[in-house]
Amino acid sequence: MKGTDVMKTDLVTGAAGFIGAEIARELLKQGRQVVTIDNLSTGAEEHIPENVIFIKGDTFDKEVLEKLEKYNIENIYHIAGQSGGITSYDDPVYDMNSNIKSTLLLLDYAAEHKCQSFIYASSMAVYGDENQCPIIEETAIIKPNTFYGIGKMASENYMRIYAEQFGIKCTALRFCNIYGPGQNMENLRQGMVSIFMSQAIKNKHIHVMGSEKRFRDFVYIDDVVRACIMAADGKEKERFNVYSIATNRKTTVEELIRLIQKVMPFEVSVEYKGSTPGDQFGVYCSYELIKKNLGWTPKIDLQNGLAKMSGWALGDKQKGK
Repeated sequence: MKGTDVMKTDLVTGAAGFIGAEIARELLKQGRQVVTIDNLSTGAEEHIPENVIFIKGDTFDKEVLEKLEKYNIENIYHIAGQSGGITSYDDPVYDMNSNIKSTLLLLDYAAEHKCQSFIYASSMAVYGDENQCPIIEETAIIKPNTFYGIGKMASENYMRIYAEQFGIKCTALRFCNIYGPGQNMENLRQGMVSIFMSQAIKNKHIHVMGSEKRFRDFVYIDDVVRACIMAADGKEKERFNVYSIATNRKTTVEELIRLIQKVMPFEVSVEYKGSTPGDQFGVYCSYELIKKNLGWTPKIDLQNGLAKMSGWALGDKQKGK
């Protein structure tokens, strides 16, 4: 049954991390009460926005989820989970628990408590390398080439079943490469922009593992937050929807490096050496479906976004968000 707290409450898993913290912050601005579950494996407690109710633990732990009973959860933004194709090879079982089991348990909670919507942080990793770009959701080949991508694909399918059989409004947002102020600059295994920018600031040198011809679709954090909240508020006819959160713009690694060099106030050298397992060669996606259904479009282009992020990363808060 519903909890005793009647205030409108949203659960944002992973609010100690980059994306979750920004979503939680925006929901607080809208007058919502926000609860988060985070195990602090990659995030930090000090990054959780003030006034967010913090439950420490794993989202795939039933005993942790039982602590939600006192709240009237209306919307679930499931952002937490092992993030990144490379790190999914370190411990595939943990990757499965954090990215699949957690989703299943939270969907079960949403069904039992009749939550209004379930928003899931999926990934362009589900697409693999067999699609022509720009990738369109309705016709895309889903063939992930990492454990991480498999976990996202499985979670999407659980969501589809819960939407069809239990009536939960479920939306999977396939994020392309997200960047912006607040991103973890210490994690050099996840987040292409943050990895390269961190190296540039610390070493005035960028070491790229893989071809400079690889390409990605880079989306600014503010655009991502807006997409998540619009998805929760969406009135689509279908109970299950999948959207790519993208810019429909192909940016090669070589182009990205040049833009990062441009926003740095000092010279930055670069070398290309080595490779990473399971790394997608290239992907960029259409955002026409979410534009059609929800009216979302990206607002911040890569050059301006990198300028904002570099200002923040270099300590000039006035240039940040």
